[in-house]
Amino acid sequence: MTKQVEKVDRVIIRFAGDSGDGMQLTGDRFTSETAAFGNDLSTLPDFPAEIRAPAGTLPGVSAFQLHFADHDILTPGDAPDVLVAMNPAALKANLKDVPRGGTIIVNTDEFTSRALTKVGYTASPLEDGSLDGYKVHKVALTTQTVKVLEEFDISRKDAERAKNMYSLGLLSWLYHRPTDSTVAFLEKKFAKKPEIAAANVAAFRAGWNYGETTEDFVVSYEIAPAPMPKGTYRNIHGNLALAYGLIAASHASGLPMFLGAYPITPASDILHELSKHKNHGVRTFQAEDEIAGIGAALGASFGGALGVTTTSGPGIALKGETIGLAVSLELPLVICDIQRGGPSTGLPTKTEQSDLFLAMFGRNGEAPVPIVAPRSPADCFDAALEAARIAVTYRTPVFLLSDGYLANGSEPWRIPDVADLPVIAPDFATGPNKVLEDGSEAFWPFLRDPATLARPWAVPGTPGLEHRIGGIEKQDGTGNISYDPANHDLMVRTRAAKVAGIDVPDLEVDDPSGAAKVLVLGWGSTYGPIQAACRRVRREGNQVAHAHLRHLNPFPANLGRILKEYDRVLVPEMNLGQLSMLVRARYLVDAVGYNQVRGLPFKAAELAGVITNLIGTTDAVEGVGV
Repeated sequence: MTKQVEKVDRVIIRFAGDSGDGMQLTGDRFTSETAAFGNDLSTLPDFPAEIRAPAGTLPGVSAFQLHFADHDILTPGDAPDVLVAMNPAALKANLKDVPRGGTIIVNTDEFTSRALTKVGYTASPLEDGSLDGYKVHKVALTTQTVKVLEEFDISRKDAERAKNMYSLGLLSWLYHRPTDSTVAFLEKKFAKKPEIAAANVAAFRAGWNYGETTEDFVVSYEIAPAPMPKGTYRNIHGNLALAYGLIAASHASGLPMFLGAYPITPASDILHELSKHKNHGVRTFQAEDEIAGIGAALGASFGGALGVTTTSGPGIALKGETIGLAVSLELPLVICDIQRGGPSTGLPTKTEQSDLFLAMFGRNGEAPVPIVAPRSPADCFDAALEAARIAVTYRTPVFLLSDGYLANGSEPWRIPDVADLPVIAPDFATGPNKVLEDGSEAFWPFLRDPATLARPWAVPGTPGLEHRIGGIEKQDGTGNISYDPANHDLMVRTRAAKVAGIDVPDLEVDDPSGAAKVLVLGWGSTYGPIQAACRRVRREGNQVAHAHLRHLNPFPANLGRILKEYDRVLVPEMNLGQLSMLVRARYLVDAVGYNQVRGLPFKAAELAGVITNLIGTTDAVEGVGV
């Protein structure tokens, strides 16, 4: 039969099913196909904290959302145009997000009376008319997959597991995705089990053929590749980009990298990835706990390496004393905090921005630390480089604040030219740096560079550079233990001045008209939703400015001036107002916070409404449009 092909500019797909249904793998493969095709894309994996939540229950639903388009996009989308629901729990958990008129593809085999009862359905939604407002495609995914694989020498359980590949094949046909990469992936993944590999490939192709031949799907869709700057691209997750950025920083500085870490969601993937790169001089140490992890990393820094530790909020709480020690020792250390919902264990697999205060103030004594925050998954690469540059140049621990949304989300990444990477110069001490009154020479470990206030970095074992370090206050210059009140005051102020004087770029403002009265100020992963919301507001004829902070300590030097140029400042955050409180305290600006802690990113439409309302309020105060 001849089928219609419809061209669209964008689509949002959500795969949802039980934790054992392979939805993350399905979404990841569809994403890889889409990246290979050349679309711009953004993803949002969403899965339970339990390794295997109870099958068929609402808490056990795992989902993967992908937004792809023929133009530049910034978010994984507010609501799915297409929902693939593998069971009743997946349908019930996600139906509220699907707009009326949206497409729903359901696996009818799983809609048994027992499965329906388990999630609170008194009648099947496939038969009671509750889905009449949607385009529903009922597909017996499990039955058809098992039938296709009858001739393979595999168990029925293994055959049923391949239903996710059947659904991937169907969606690949529906949206004209390339299939060769998925076939190659399956053959490689199951290389040691060729019969399983062949079965999954057969299921994938059967799903594609079903779309091509069934009368249930009469329209397929084309989304053209997106125009992008010239270069080589790949799809990349935030944690992978961060790991690559750290490796690049190691090469740029000429320092071997040492990672001391303890596994914790959502940071563990960085440890897993870096452990694969011993050929790049990377050494990874999976410690017995968080304290040991950072202690080893700081020891590596003392020994002349690029010390790194990775964790999430609960781990930062445990690492606090050693971070203070790193401040006192004034040694380079990169602390990667992949934020998640808290407090305590909180929401391990959900995103949040609630560790800003922890990074800024979470230590005893006056112990300021620079803070860098990436704004997108691909930007994690550049943020890691920047954190390492600051750490090495200024001899200080540096926080890199990513979060679960960036860590697990993905987007196209333009692979940089190695020649364009920044130069990071360790400038190790090589000899004495102080001439004493008697004319002799000595090495003073706390004699500072007047430009950066950084102390010398002397590798242990270098002849003539023997020195003492520790957590007790040091004397300025000599580094000898000192309890002198005036010296302590000087050292505290000097360490603070060093951080405050770090060279960071000026803040840039996106204000196309130059006439906006409202500024939206953000940081971290809110960049995509804020920028998408600002685009919506401008399309509606309103004017709004957007500025996004990468450096949260110290703030860019021009931030205060920028804030005073606008009548109102809106600060959206996935916390209860941490940046807005810092801005209000530092600059005496009446910043308005818009805050959510739902474990999910902001929706662009929702933010656009908040911005529009604030613009209206500002205009009304000035007598415009009243």
